[in-house]
Amino acid sequence: MALNNPAFRNEAFNSQGAVAAAQNISAQQLDEIYNRPSAPERGDVMTVENTIQKTVFTFAVLLAGAAVGWITAPAVPFLWIGAGLVGFVLALVNIFKKEPSAPLILAYSAAQGVFVGGISAFYEQQWPGIVLQAVIATFVVVGVTLALFASGKIRASKRATKIFLIAMIGYAVFSLVNLGIMIFGGANGNPWGLRGDVEIFGIPLGVVLGVFVVILAAYSLVLDFDFIQKGANNKAPAKYGWTGAFGIMVTVIWLYLELLRMLAIARN
Repeated sequence: MALNNPAFRNEAFNSQGAVAAAQNISAQQLDEIYNRPSAPERGDVMTVENTIQKTVFTFAVLLAGAAVGWITAPAVPFLWIGAGLVGFVLALVNIFKKEPSAPLILAYSAAQGVFVGGISAFYEQQWPGIVLQAVIATFVVVGVTLALFASGKIRASKRATKIFLIAMIGYAVFSLVNLGIMIFGGANGNPWGLRGDVEIFGIPLGVVLGVFVVILAAYSLVLDFDFIQKGANNKAPAKYGWTGAFGIMVTVIWLYLELLRMLAIARN
């Protein structure tokens, strides 16, 4: 019988024990128990679903800005260049801000959208059809990375993240050096600098670097997905869904621009 179970002989399961336990709780402890905040509601915590909603909304703003940049690029070429500078500043503000700000992230989306639309129109004018190729390639990379992450075949690790950070620093240094060479007319006047002037086994350095950067961007997406998953599992405040959306957007924009450049160098 259930009453013969030793577990039910505990004081907590008989009336005398319950009364004794209640007597040992002070009035102050009871007040603390009753005043203790309840578990947060689902809408107050970060979930994968509400992060996806925020991500979709930020990309909708990005696409709206891209349409403006694409349309105005021929008539007002400096608009998308100025938007790129504004977007860069807003990116730094959002990165170093302690708490995520939805208005600042959406402002970044709009500014970067104008920049992406304008530079895409510039590339399309020089190399017809290149924008569609870059868009398709971006979707493929993002889709494959998401599928591998969702299936558990690829995960973020401390060692891989350290290698990723070292590679990012190296690539950033190279990009700055190459920009200086382009400005001061080095690399035999090649418009791509070392990317177009140097070849590895007959392949332009820019194409080889492009493949390398695509791998870096894919791992950056893994870090973004991992952040969202951990935030949802740990029930972080819902506002950090904006941080996840911002991270994905920055990575996807970076990936798209690198693919555009790699395809342009390959065509040359």
